[in-house]
Amino acid sequence: MTTFANKVRDGKAAIAERWHNAPKWVRWAAIGAIIVFFYALPNKEFYQYLGPIPTTESNFGQVLFTVSIYVLLAVGLNIVVGFTGLLDLGYFGFYAVGAYTVAVLTSPGSDLKTLWPWLAALPLAIGVTMISGVLLGTPTLRLRGDYLAIVTLGFAEMIRIAATSSEFLKGQRGMNQVPHPPGSYPDGKPIFGVLDPRPYYWLVLTLIILVVLGVRNLTRSRVGRAWVSIREDEDAAQLMGVPTFKFKLWAFAVGAAIGGLAGALFAGKQNFINSQSFELLNSIIILAAVILGGSGNIVGAIVGGGLVAYLIERFRGIEILGVQLYEYRFLAFGLVLVVMMIFRPQGLIPNRRRAAEFKDRRKEVIVGG
Repeated sequence: MTTFANKVRDGKAAIAERWHNAPKWVRWAAIGAIIVFFYALPNKEFYQYLGPIPTTESNFGQVLFTVSIYVLLAVGLNIVVGFTGLLDLGYFGFYAVGAYTVAVLTSPGSDLKTLWPWLAALPLAIGVTMISGVLLGTPTLRLRGDYLAIVTLGFAEMIRIAATSSEFLKGQRGMNQVPHPPGSYPDGKPIFGVLDPRPYYWLVLTLIILVVLGVRNLTRSRVGRAWVSIREDEDAAQLMGVPTFKFKLWAFAVGAAIGGLAGALFAGKQNFINSQSFELLNSIIILAAVILGGSGNIVGAIVGGGLVAYLIERFRGIEILGVQLYEYRFLAFGLVLVVMMIFRPQGLIPNRRRAAEFKDRRKEVIVGG
């Protein structure tokens, strides 16, 4: 078993080295091919050749839209948890703020007399969510570890309870007729309708690419280096002159903005939202997705978010020995997390620094044992 594990590890290292040593045009061509693959994925003419990958008991295009939303959320949360090292258990609260902002501004079911177009409400939703991140972070980011986690957990529950009990937000009755994103085909038919989820998936996929490029540039800037220094040792970073509170607030604001963007897209697609759409369990799932994929790595967050959302839907309709697997999907998900934390705590695709840290810790355990 040890020999097999060593061969797998050596093979992965060889592939990684070959990738990093490949010419730049080869890497860009490979990335371009992957992007084309995902744009083509919701077309039945394409995915019918992918064997068991497409779901059978639900609309595959709808599943892909859900997966893309989870990926966008995982990329946003990865800024807070992965790059900055802040434990956030209430990230779905920002998602709810973005969704409700769009719904209140655009839905005929809201109490506003003048309604906004969806496209005008989108940047405002992102701004409101970013402000909510700053308002949450300003009094709480001096806390660390479990204390910060409890505060963020309370924030998500506050948003959900406020949405449930507030007449302005319509509680469990919710808001309907939230408009779809604008756009139409040459024949006048709307691009974003109710029946076809593919345009929404393509829209979110395009935004994911733009967000990933922006986050990648941020992580390679002074801001990103400050985030990593805070994650590694906040006290040392502060002694070296890094304004840690300022950059933690930046992480909260940027992560919240991405969460708000995802919520606004969700509201535009669903055409209806209520307080039951934003349960605390979703925050835990997004956090688990980031850890599963590889905290601190953008590719890892994408893989984790996509894999978690896809597997939850893939269990639908599968029956073994008379048992519907979909009813036990979270049990299976929890078991997978336990196994991952035992055998690969750094995640499926960790960044180099975290992989090296876990490797050093493993050596210390072996030597100490």
